[in-house]
Amino acid sequence: MTEKLYYSWNHNDLLLELKIQTKASRNAIIGVYNGHLKIAITTAPTDGKANEHLTKFLANHFGVPQNQITIIKGHQNKHKSVLISSPKKNMDDFQ
Repeated sequence: MTEKLYYSWNHNDLLLELKIQTKASRNAIIGVYNGHLKIAITTAPTDGKANEHLTKFLANHFGVPQNQITIIKGHQNKHKSVLISSPKKNMDDFQ
């Protein structure tokens, strides 16, 4: 049985399926679980701060400005779909 990919490409844009762990001891890409890329962030999910922190984290990792990161689905959920416009790094850099 093959595992569902947690990412796909739409031309130059990268779509990620994420599972977010908030209030972690450190910011990190943990690994792939059930078709989602699990990411730990230190911020609590209060007043959109976790989404803002996630956006900064992803922008740093993919070498893009924050305005090139869009949360498409899951604004108030631990499962999110995120679009990264023209990332400077690709998924091979994280596997």
